[in-house]
Amino acid sequence: MRAAWSPETSYAAPEYLARSVHPGRGQCGTTALVVRDLLGGDLLVARLDVPGVPDAVHYWNRLPDGNEVDLTTGQLCDDEVLHAPQVVALPPSGPPPGPGREAYETLSARVAHLLATIQE
Repeated sequence: MRAAWSPETSYAAPEYLARSVHPGRGQCGTTALVVRDLLGGDLLVARLDVPGVPDAVHYWNRLPDGNEVDLTTGQLCDDEVLHAPQVVALPPSGPPPGPGREAYETLSARVAHLLATIQE
């Protein structure tokens, strides 16, 4: 997953991205969607209090066995406060059209390509 991340697979406010150079910064939504596609389970979202950034959120996954997986947790800064999660209900077609969907589709295609390469 991390090998597929790039600025094109990130979706976050510029103010949020500017606060850290961690490679997972802004990758949580797209990554959680791809993990859900591959492994099933629930997409979780929680409000994230970030100084200077309005309406920040963080996404991760709850797998069908109940375990939670957050491949981007390292992006959070010490002064950022994560609140209790809620399950996100998305239509089967995925996220709505727009930049977030484009970032998700780019990441999904890259991960599929990498997985196919591993299986060869």
